[in-house]
Amino acid sequence: MRVGPAGHEHPVLVGDDGRHHDLTPVTADLDSKFFATGGVARVRAAYQSGRLPEVDVSGLRVGAPVARPGVVLCIGMNYAAHAAESGAAPPAEPVIFYKAPNTLVGPYDDVVIPRGSTRTDWEVELAVVIGARARYLDTPDDALTCVAGYATSNDLSEREFQLDRSGGQWSKGKSCETFNPLGPWLVTPDEVGDPQDLPLRSWVNGEPRQDSSTKDMVFEVAHLVWHLSQFTVLEPGDVINTGTPQGVALSGRFGYLRPGDVVEVEVAGLGRQRNTCRQA
Repeated sequence: MRVGPAGHEHPVLVGDDGRHHDLTPVTADLDSKFFATGGVARVRAAYQSGRLPEVDVSGLRVGAPVARPGVVLCIGMNYAAHAAESGAAPPAEPVIFYKAPNTLVGPYDDVVIPRGSTRTDWEVELAVVIGARARYLDTPDDALTCVAGYATSNDLSEREFQLDRSGGQWSKGKSCETFNPLGPWLVTPDEVGDPQDLPLRSWVNGEPRQDSSTKDMVFEVAHLVWHLSQFTVLEPGDVINTGTPQGVALSGRFGYLRPGDVVEVEVAGLGRQRNTCRQA
């Protein structure tokens, strides 16, 4: 994870016993260079050998667990029930859109409602962080070796900007400031196990909204990484948001987010976020 003021975070490790350890002896940050040069393995070796000093993070802000990625790629309508509540059939192949990398904020930072927004929506998602360059992978079986870890993500959306004023592209409603809280942790694949068996949930002001599992994805994580590699080069540190299940405001069953609302999202084993909404 990364802690400290926005733009000045430093990396720490959460140990097996819940204690925090300083990672600056190993790396200055959890960035593309860290992932591209075997950083996860170096951290594991340093931790197991006792070379990481314990550090007190009490009272420190928690940032996104990955420094600004080169790209944030998102998958639309990747849960059949969410596609249905959006009025669409499940896609025949992955729907892809981009999100500005500067949307990433910490898991407890404020979410800023855009000026003029009346339809800001929440979306709990499993985020995949790339750990090795993925280019024209032969099969989905090759894909998970390119994954550095997983994190809880909220792919916030402004539906009017996304759908009514989009000009045919979703990114206008996806790239508003603070629209991608990430974390609190990056969890390595060995700790996660099967990425297709993770419960994920969301709440607004304490009331349940989404309650599903990654087993209901239309396209699994391995397929997504393989598929994306046929069209673009995925670099270490890049982030993929893998889609959201049913239970968002777009369904018409719930109101959209307003200043003062508290939105929480959680993926089992990856931590829970809590963000308060405020007006831009």
